[in-house]
Amino acid sequence: MKKVLLYFGSFNPVHCGHIALAEYAIEKGIAEEVVLIVSPQNPHKETIELAAEFARYQMCSEACQTSRYPDKIKVSAVEFTLPRPSYTIDTLNFLSENFGDTMSFSILMGADNIERFDSWKEYQKILDNYPIYVYPRKGYSLGKFEGRVTELTDAPLFNISATEIRGAVARREPITDMVPPAVAAYIRDNNLWSAALYIALLTQQLEQNPNSVEALLERGTWYFRSKEYAKARADFRQVLSIDSSNSEAQQILDLIDELTNE
Repeated sequence: MKKVLLYFGSFNPVHCGHIALAEYAIEKGIAEEVVLIVSPQNPHKETIELAAEFARYQMCSEACQTSRYPDKIKVSAVEFTLPRPSYTIDTLNFLSENFGDTMSFSILMGADNIERFDSWKEYQKILDNYPIYVYPRKGYSLGKFEGRVTELTDAPLFNISATEIRGAVARREPITDMVPPAVAAYIRDNNLWSAALYIALLTQQLEQNPNSVEALLERGTWYFRSKEYAKARADFRQVLSIDSSNSEAQQILDLIDELTNE
C-alpha cells in the first residue's frame, strides 16, 4: 500500500517551512506521498485574518507544484466536503473507509499540537491506529506522548510563522524569503491581508468596546501607515481623551502635525 503522510493545517498562508518539511518527509522515506489537508473555515470562529478556503487551497496547490517533488507533495480539500466543525478523526475515518485498501495513513504535526493532543476528539483512536510524526517547535516538548509518537529530531527548522507573513504583507514589506514566489504573487494579485482588512477587524472590536485604548492605538497606527492622517489623528485624540498621559499617542500626533504642517 502507498504510504501517505497527512499534514493538517489552515495554511494561512502556506510558507517555505511547510514545503521544506514535506520534502524532508519524502527524502527520509517517511512517506511516498505527502498531502496538505487544508482546514475549512469554522463558521463559528470567523476571522478577517483567515483567507477564504479556496484561496488557501490555491496557494497550497501553487506551493506544491513548485516543490522539489510536485508529483509526491499534493494538496487536498477533502475537509471542505465533510460535516463541520472539522475533526481530524472524522477525516481519517473518511479517508480510511474510501482509500484504506490502497493507502496507509500517518500524520505530521508540530510539537505545539502534540502538547494539547489529548484534547482532540477521539485522540486515543488516532494514536492507536495512525503513526504520528512530530517536528520540533521551540519551547515545546512531547510531554506525556514521548515514546508514543516519532519525533523528527533532524527535521529542518524555520523561523517563519504565518502570523509574521500576514503582518509583513499588511505593512507592505517583502515576503519573498518566507513563501514560494507563486504564493507571494497570489497574495499580491488577490490583495490578501491588506491594511484595510486589519482596520476593518479593529473597527469591529471598537464597535464592541469603543474605549479600548489598545485597539484605538493599533487602528490609528494602521491609518497612519496608510497615510490616512485625519482618521489616525481622530483615533489618537480619542486615546488621549481616555488616557491623557499616553506618550505613544502624543508622539504620533505630533508627527502627524509635522507631516501635515498643522
